[in-house]
Amino acid sequence: MKEHYTDTIFYQIELTAKYCKMLGAQVFEQYKTGISVEEYTVLDTLLFHIELCQRDLAKLILKDRANTGKLLDGLEKKGLVSRKLAIKNNRPVKIIEITEEGIKKAQYAAEKIHPHYMQIKERIAKSDIAKVGGLLKELRTVLSDSLQIHI
Repeated sequence: MKEHYTDTIFYQIELTAKYCKMLGAQVFEQYKTGISVEEYTVLDTLLFHIELCQRDLAKLILKDRANTGKLLDGLEKKGLVSRKLAIKNNRPVKIIEITEEGIKKAQYAAEKIHPHYMQIKERIAKSDIAKVGGLLKELRTVLSDSLQIHI
């Protein structure tokens, strides 16, 4: 008998990702962070990667450049990021920098969501968390080898 898509690991991962996104949205709303989960993802990425242009950021967060641009426009209007003109690989690009206000906002959001994620994580054995993380990383590697991502 043929396996249904809803019986596959791919669907289980998709459902799990949706639950994670819903939890994040609820927590962000509950604590009135003033940013969305997607905006937080951008800020968090900028905290740990310097000298990123929009294209590089888009690759890291797996969004197309247009959606990444919309996120950046919103964050820039809120004063959480700024963009400055620079030369990268002999061409002009806008480098994204997180502002002091952006750092504070990202830290506040991290403070608020961390206990919620830890509460869930504590219900699963540490060894299982490590196994799942390793397996997901391996699956992403295999998938990325099969994908043609145009960002």
